[in-house]
Amino acid sequence: MKTIRVCQSFSRYSDAYVLPRVIKCETNLYIALFSFMKLLPAKYIIEQAMERGNLTHGMKVIETSSGTFALGLAVVCREYGLQLEVFTDPVMDKGLENRLNSLGTQVFTITEKAKQGGYQRSRLDALDARMRQLGHFCFWPQQYETPDNPAAYKLFADQITETLDPGVTLVGSVGSGGSTCGTIERLRQTAPGARLIGVDTFNSVIFGQEDGERKLRGLGNSLVPKNVKHELYDEVHFISAPLAFAATRTLHERHAVFAGPTSGASYIVGRWRARQYPEETIVVICPDEGHRYVEAVYDRGWLKQNGCLNEGDLLDAPATENHPSTALPPWNRYLWGRKSREAVLNARSKFDEPR
Repeated sequence: MKTIRVCQSFSRYSDAYVLPRVIKCETNLYIALFSFMKLLPAKYIIEQAMERGNLTHGMKVIETSSGTFALGLAVVCREYGLQLEVFTDPVMDKGLENRLNSLGTQVFTITEKAKQGGYQRSRLDALDARMRQLGHFCFWPQQYETPDNPAAYKLFADQITETLDPGVTLVGSVGSGGSTCGTIERLRQTAPGARLIGVDTFNSVIFGQEDGERKLRGLGNSLVPKNVKHELYDEVHFISAPLAFAATRTLHERHAVFAGPTSGASYIVGRWRARQYPEETIVVICPDEGHRYVEAVYDRGWLKQNGCLNEGDLLDAPATENHPSTALPPWNRYLWGRKSREAVLNARSKFDEPR
């Protein structure tokens, strides 16, 4: 048995957990497992704002989030003695809310869903009203728009380069666009041929689907974030919630990697890619560990109650669609080809025109 020596100590929690552990699962398949990935952009955005003078003590940090970006901000704000307010919706789980409260965060739950843009729109409207009330005494990190979000992932890209090679195939879920776009932009500075596969879910508008209810959280969106640079993606895969849940459990059962369902969604895509292209090195981004999902994805009773137990058979390969708007569950693949969103959607419109 090899002896593992810990040679570094950290003065802050955020310094210790900002980067993932890279785990080799198969010959050419690697998992980059974050404790919670959104700590990386949260830390970078806050520190950059303080360095520029856009954020000073006495100002409140305010943000809209239903997931771990809120937790990342809460950790960093606690470390720097900053006040944080988070606008969320009923989807936020109680465990996360409790942890935010413990870190001194004020959590405001928005219960009305906007007709256009869903909860994301109504949360942004509530945040905008709060900003007008606070005036100059607040700072909004704007994870969906700030270039500091993708810029934060240069650190992760350099970790891949040092550990493996920059010319990898990167597979990751797409929500704000920061992790996949920021990482691949950095990798392609030295390896232009590095490939990017985005993982979305059905009823998400990011890659051209119609907006609708989504059981799979942590990826997808009802709005198209500015930080999603569509021209960077080689492929896009759409994964259903039951399939993502099954893949999450498989990842744990086969490799002891304890992760959340967005990780499972990316894992099944990465596993397929690794077997189809054995000459490539596949790196799968796993955004968080599985602690928040013990009583959900890892619980058979919860899966049965939510109609996901018998629908979650693990598939070996996706179907391939002619257009992302026509993709149907449980798993569909579209060859995006580094095109703009407008180019892809317009191609569909021309195809539908009467002849």
